[in-house]
Amino acid sequence: MTTPQPGVPLREMTEADMPRIMTLEHELFPDDAWSPEMYAAELAQPPSRRLYLVAEEGDTVIGYAGMMFTGGSQADVVTLGVDAAHWGQGTGTALLSALVAEAARRGCTEVLLEVREDNPRARRLYLREGFTEIGIRRGYYQPSGVDAVVMRKVLP
Repeated sequence: MTTPQPGVPLREMTEADMPRIMTLEHELFPDDAWSPEMYAAELAQPPSRRLYLVAEEGDTVIGYAGMMFTGGSQADVVTLGVDAAHWGQGTGTALLSALVAEAARRGCTEVLLEVREDNPRARRLYLREGFTEIGIRRGYYQPSGVDAVVMRKVLP
């Protein structure tokens, strides 16, 4: 898979990526990291329902993202994480752009996501990429109890 951001190679996530993904997951989301079992269940879904990508630098995974396709007009970004050493270098933008492009290619008319209220860096990325804040889910992230900001991007 190619990426709209030059210099950030993307490819589909595989089970072989799980050790690195889990390391990043616990570094980035220590209070509510996904478990290996959650990722296994997601990767077991058919490609018509899920898309998980990784960004690489050399042979090292530096970011990852996933999207759920409901079969209707909506797609949902379910996760996005970038190694802190690579923040501000376009990796998150590349991953998000690739997911949104795939949603558009599949005929979706909008993309939804939830982002932790206490994650201003991610919120800025989503706003910069055309998402708008449309609501709050109180106590969404568990066990931390942090609120989620619901965001939407309408696709042409």
